[in-house]
Amino acid sequence: MRVASWNVNSLRVRLPQVLGWLDTASPDVLALQETKTVDEAFPVQEIGNAGYHAVFSGQRTYNGVALLSRQPGTDVATGLRGYDDPQRRVICATFGDVRVIDVYVPNGQSVGSDKFEYKLDWLAALRRQLREDLQQHERLILTGDFNIAPEDRDVYDPVAWQGNVLVSPTEREALAGIQALSLKDTFRLFEQPEASYSWWDYRAAAFRRNRGLRIDLLLASEDMAGRCVAAAIDKTPRGWERPSDHAPIFADFEFP
Repeated sequence: MRVASWNVNSLRVRLPQVLGWLDTASPDVLALQETKTVDEAFPVQEIGNAGYHAVFSGQRTYNGVALLSRQPGTDVATGLRGYDDPQRRVICATFGDVRVIDVYVPNGQSVGSDKFEYKLDWLAALRRQLREDLQQHERLILTGDFNIAPEDRDVYDPVAWQGNVLVSPTEREALAGIQALSLKDTFRLFEQPEASYSWWDYRAAAFRRNRGLRIDLLLASEDMAGRCVAAAIDKTPRGWERPSDHAPIFADFEFP
């Protein structure tokens, strides 16, 4: 089973790239973030023609999440339970007996801002939900754009970024609290190339210079982590014409 995640930064703009990547990478489930597409305009037919089902929760211009899958998902849910939030940032579904939760974590803007406090509150609500979900689902994947680089090795220049949003100790502590629920970072289950990132700014030739951050994660419950046989970042689409500023990530799982 291949589960993937990609912040596409507008599905309307990036649909041809998504369809091309589905054809070559052939994931069983692809979690999308920043679709920036209202539900009425979601390209259901095009996705269906590619052999995928889709569930989605979107809004115009901002946010938006979706799950594309070979088999239809069940028990679909959106948002965080008990957390009143008009922003479309979460969608969940079950595929077979694997629960997949797709998240687009708030950016936070700047440390100490109102948006930063919203990010921390949002992460706390996510942790509360995950604690319950992990009791119900032994096989669970949490994936998406976390807008947090877990460690200094996930940042091209930790000194330059020190104290900034995406790398602040407070955000990393919140992420560590989520991982402490027995969720493993699949990328770090394997030896990986140094300077591996999933996001590069559009400015200052950041991608060409590999000045990036690893902020897109695929976390797995203990059962799923034990079945994980590979995890990687596919940088190729970042070099395509009119790319998203993120690259897709994926992990492969084996079942008897």
